[in-house]
Amino acid sequence: MELFTKLFGSLLVFVYHCFDRIVIHGYLSALSRPEQVVYFFRQVVGVAAVDKEVLSRRTGEYQGWVEAFARNHDTPIEWAQKGVRKEDYVQRWLRPMVRAQRYGVYFIFRSMEQGPTFRCTVPKYPTHDPNYRILAPQRSRFTHYYFYIRDETLGPIAMRVASFFPFQTTYYLNGHSFIEQELNRTGIGFRKHDNAFLAVDDPAALQAAADRLSPALIRERLDYWTLLLGPKFSAKERARINLRRFYAISQIECKPSIFDVWR
Repeated sequence: MELFTKLFGSLLVFVYHCFDRIVIHGYLSALSRPEQVVYFFRQVVGVAAVDKEVLSRRTGEYQGWVEAFARNHDTPIEWAQKGVRKEDYVQRWLRPMVRAQRYGVYFIFRSMEQGPTFRCTVPKYPTHDPNYRILAPQRSRFTHYYFYIRDETLGPIAMRVASFFPFQTTYYLNGHSFIEQELNRTGIGFRKHDNAFLAVDDPAALQAAADRLSPALIRERLDYWTLLLGPKFSAKERARINLRRFYAISQIECKPSIFDVWR
């Protein structure tokens, strides 16, 4: 290796590694178990019986908010069609955002998918508490929303929000999109095809940009969009219970990208 470096080192520019596709789940850990949900509605919200109507009301409120958001911001919102790749379909709305250097939500998909929620039933036999209900976790099929976002830091990302309690979220981002944003921000010229950088004016700047993608930076951006687009909780509810999300990586792809330039 030392001999190879001595003979050919001046002909190689650099080698870099970058996270590619990243999928992250976001959980309201303080509302993930039945007893936590009961405490929230009874002690924080002030609802005596935590039944199906109580949970459905929260779903209806959030779905109504999403529809109003789409109308107020003139954002297209459609049902996802079977066999249509979402990322390809939304490109016609992303391209004008890129040309105009605008950021924000540019498309919303509705999609019927399986997700975690809770089932409420009335006890078979009478209890001392007439408001007692049996709350149990279950998976069922219901509406999820996909927000397609052009983020100023991360570039194009997607955020899926379940519209049923406990409102689990999933985020889809790409490390190469972050690097592209960083190079554009610092005025470094480059040539990129899909997720591959084919040429760059300053290789050290590309490496430095890749190194700046950190968990803290990702959390900051996910927190921002979740607060803006996720289900709404009042100031009183947020003061009484910790509603900050816990993030866990579901999938990550690491592509070793070798960047060779022969002089």
